Amino acid sequence: MDLKPVIMRADHISRTLTTEALPVTLVKEASVEIRTHEFTAIKGPSGSGKSSLLYLLGLLDSPTSGKIFIDDVDITGYNQKKLAQIRLEQMGFVFQFHFLLPEFTSLENVTMPMRRLGKLSDSEIKKVATEKLDKLGLADHLDKLPSQLSGGQRQRVAIARALANNPRMIFADEPTGNLDTESSKTVQEILKKLSREDGCAVVAVTHDPEFAKNCDRTITIVDGRIVA
Repeated sequence: MDLKPVIMRADHISRTLTTEALPVTLVKEASVEIRTHEFTAIKGPSGSGKSSLLYLLGLLDSPTSGKIFIDDVDITGYNQKKLAQIRLEQMGFVFQFHFLLPEFTSLENVTMPMRRLGKLSDSEIKKVATEKLDKLGLADHLDKLPSQLSGGQRQRVAIARALANNPRMIFADEPTGNLDTESSKTVQEILKKLSREDGCAVVAVTHDPEFAKNCDRTITIVDGRIVA
């Protein structure tokens, strides 16, 4: 098997929430490697910890035990400012509900991560955002508000936004869960193409067995523990 380079490695990570009753463990001793050019699905029953694992890998939540490495550097103890910078520079996120800002156009939504990063001029930001949207078949929708787009088009704008800073890793939480069959196929093909051609590591939570079947690798999680 031709294994691709590892970008991120999670080593026996767990996440436990303290409640007034008993502690609740969402993820138990999970070890995962994320590689370039690889499209990975995380699947499991409802409430099994799929999204919790994705949020740990995407540095949106912190593990209560275990370690996370990026390029063999242990980032487990980094503060929130450092983690936010890693997310901004190296990661993109796509969710079931697109979370586009309704008062901004497609183009303006896609420019926001680049403006936060602050490495490009205004003209460069607009050029890159236009290219990202054009690549996803949205060249005719640059100036439209989210309310003027179909569900599939809104999700493609969200993907363009996730790609704005050329991330190494894309994390998607049920990216097709709110779409019709045709739009779902389109979004999955886009994510697959990102891993194949652009070299992104794409990790997606899904409840759709067909989606999972078309990925390079599937992680199955049950009751917070990886079982396959």
